[in-house]
Amino acid sequence: SKGKKKKSKSSSKAKAPSGGVSSTWQALAQCESGGNWSINSGNGYYGGLQFSASSWRAAGGTKYAPLPHQATPAEQVATAEKLRANGGWGHWPACSSRLGLR
Repeated sequence: SKGKKKKSKSSSKAKAPSGGVSSTWQALAQCESGGNWSINSGNGYYGGLQFSASSWRAAGGTKYAPLPHQATPAEQVATAEKLRANGGWGHWPACSSRLGLR
């Protein structure tokens, strides 16, 4: 009999580039930092998602690296998820509005 090929469990998560970073966070980083996860522009904000040092500390990011731009994209996103759980997309007001996230 013709065995219909069953798709192996397809995860609902699209495979993300840059080591497990979802397209939403990729787009946000593109907007915030031009997609440069290791940026330290000297403006008081760091990394792809432009954390302040205080919000990085508050969300537990220092378990990965002293400052956001020293952490991997996936670590930055894990920390950003904690912030988002508390304050939603409002931590990134301009870019989250531009991307229609809120």
